[in-house]
Amino acid sequence: MADNGSASNRRDPIKSSVGNVAGQRRRQQAVTVAKERRESLVRAKRLCRVGTNGDDEDPHVENEMMIDEDLPVLEAQTSKAVEELKSALQYQGKGAMQKRVTALRELRRLLSKSEFPPIETALSAGALPLLVQCLSFGSPDEQLLESAWCLTNIAAGKPEETKALLPALPLLIAHLGEKSSAPVAEQCSWAIGNVAGEGEDLRNVLLSQGALPPLARMIFPDKGSTVRTAAWALSNLIKGPESKAAAQLVRVDGIVDAILRHLKKSDEEIATEIAWIVVYLSALSDIATSMLLKGGILQLLVERLATSDSQHLLIPVLRSLGNFVSVDLKAMLAILIGGKNTEEKLTGVLAKCLRSEHRVLKKEAAWVLSNIAAGCIEHKRMIHSTEALPLLIGLLSTSPFDIRKEVAYVLGNLCVESADGETKPRIIQEHLVSIVSGGCLPGFINLVRSPDIEAARLGLQFIELVLRGMPNGEGSKLVEGEDGIDAMERFQFHENEELRVMANSLVDKYFGEDYGIDE
Repeated sequence: MADNGSASNRRDPIKSSVGNVAGQRRRQQAVTVAKERRESLVRAKRLCRVGTNGDDEDPHVENEMMIDEDLPVLEAQTSKAVEELKSALQYQGKGAMQKRVTALRELRRLLSKSEFPPIETALSAGALPLLVQCLSFGSPDEQLLESAWCLTNIAAGKPEETKALLPALPLLIAHLGEKSSAPVAEQCSWAIGNVAGEGEDLRNVLLSQGALPPLARMIFPDKGSTVRTAAWALSNLIKGPESKAAAQLVRVDGIVDAILRHLKKSDEEIATEIAWIVVYLSALSDIATSMLLKGGILQLLVERLATSDSQHLLIPVLRSLGNFVSVDLKAMLAILIGGKNTEEKLTGVLAKCLRSEHRVLKKEAAWVLSNIAAGCIEHKRMIHSTEALPLLIGLLSTSPFDIRKEVAYVLGNLCVESADGETKPRIIQEHLVSIVSGGCLPGFINLVRSPDIEAARLGLQFIELVLRGMPNGEGSKLVEGEDGIDAMERFQFHENEELRVMANSLVDKYFGEDYGIDE
């Protein structure tokens, strides 16, 4: 079975938009937005300050931030530490191993001491080949751990500094295997996660060198920091935009069961990292999406939404849920309609997110609702009858622009039945009347005035619904009363032909020479 996750219309809805225009925005946005959201909370690359051996009392870890005046001193100490490591590797006498570990620990301490470690200084002094040498098989765990720790923090640096790790990648990957101790394997996965977080080119190098299978197997245990770190690294490795890594991951025996188990039972920190894996799998791989749906992931996602207040967890759970809804509306319908308690739970938690102080949660919840609202009439009725509706109408007027645009998709789709081909969608008049009565028309007219083409199109499409669908010809008066004619006339000579034709046609049809003549 071929995985068509890379097809250009992979996430292009399903959403019928407000009128008859497909949204043309899902798959790439699913990856891009998730990446933006995640990196606003947690950097794609993470500096390691406390080791993976669980010893928080390591006297060599210093948490004080360096100030600018200290940087020259730090750089001088780093150059000296690299020279001492070079000397230690050349020494063959008694206590050679401890000498190497001590030198590595000092270099690691310096690379962990500042928010902006002296990576360039360490690389210029020749640290990288020395650290690669310290990763050689047969080395004691303490040496491997300190070396991998140094490489982890180098990989957290600037792009050119991260790319400097290329010679170290084969050994870092090799130490992910079962023969390595858990702390060493975890530290190596952390370094690999930083490299993968740098960009697609380095992700492709890691994939070609076989990093994915051993990294995937590291999330099989039930708990522990190793699972959390490996899951984070794995999500960096498969984040796309190509679907190759996601397709490869889902072929690892046992991976789907491990993902489902962690979503069901693991603590919130592990579940958060696992949920980001699900975001990318559901955005990029049809095969993964199908397997996860068959495993019952929708119920698990809804349960996490209902029981967690963690913004870090709710964001990827919401985005995953939206991905699945946009792919398999029938599966969502079975959940929503199959049991009243589940229906109430889902709409309740989405409403909870709409009320949140966190704008990201509001937008993600609106995105899930916009995909549900693009479905069948049962979906639309479910949203229309819940507390989510007044919240959405309020957000259309009061929220930041990106949330208002997402909310506009929800409200618009609630007013029309799904349409095929070039036929105008049939209006659900009951929904249209209640939504307009709720005060949403000014919000849509403001979108018409927006310089954003997509938002302006949404506004014009909703105005068309109002003009065509409000009973007793009320639509024209309502639009005129909110200065909608003026908003549409700005498109009279607009460079965008679609919007120009749409706006001019509405003005001519509903506000032509005969408008108001009978009053």
